[in-house]
Amino acid sequence: MRGGTLVLFRLALLAAVLLLWEALPRFGLVNAMLLPPLSDVLAALAHILGRADVHTALGVTAAEVVVAFVIAVPLGAALGVLSAENEYFGDIFKPMLFYVFSIPKSIFLPMFILVFGIGFPQKVAYATFSTVFIVIMSAAAAVESVKAEHLLVARSYGATQAQILRRVYLPSMLPILLEALRISMIFNFTGVMIAEMYASRVGIGRLIADWGENFEMTKLLAGVILLAAAAMAFNEAVRSLEARCSTWRA
Repeated sequence: MRGGTLVLFRLALLAAVLLLWEALPRFGLVNAMLLPPLSDVLAALAHILGRADVHTALGVTAAEVVVAFVIAVPLGAALGVLSAENEYFGDIFKPMLFYVFSIPKSIFLPMFILVFGIGFPQKVAYATFSTVFIVIMSAAAAVESVKAEHLLVARSYGATQAQILRRVYLPSMLPILLEALRISMIFNFTGVMIAEMYASRVGIGRLIADWGENFEMTKLLAGVILLAAAAMAFNEAVRSLEARCSTWRA
């Protein structure tokens, strides 16, 4: 009952925000040039979704996001497990990790442009760099969350390292790692968007930057809605998978 009430409250709040978005510029309470009515933005969204250049841009951006994610997650997970399992490596690596993680990643973007140029590799490399640190930290925390008594029992029964990894570490770590995936995708997506907006010839980020520079607010907000919908779809997919693994939390 409480869950149903909560959903209704969220839907009512969303409806109120959308209604205000439509009404405020329509009645002149907000400058329509700065915040166009929602109906105009949705009409612009329908229009840009029918354009071939937008389809191409979405394909390029999706490829950059997927490739960077596929590289960053296994690499970050391996380094995180290594830093948590190997005390010597962790003592050397962790201080450097926290130092680099605290620095805004956008200041490194010109370096990636100089090394990789303006193209697909630059976007992928920068998004991977933006994402890998959160994966490393999450993987290290996941390893440290495994209960020592579970490892002791497994070793007492003669389990091999591979069996311990598969039967003890993975079930214990997976819920935390899935939760980290949602966060890391935000960093990944943001890294691609920043790289595309800063220096790019193609990609939805480049189009959104062009619309903003030309003060095409309906198209700009339509692009924002499109990206938000894609991000929320991924977030909910991972959340659903995470809920299925919740029984492994011990």
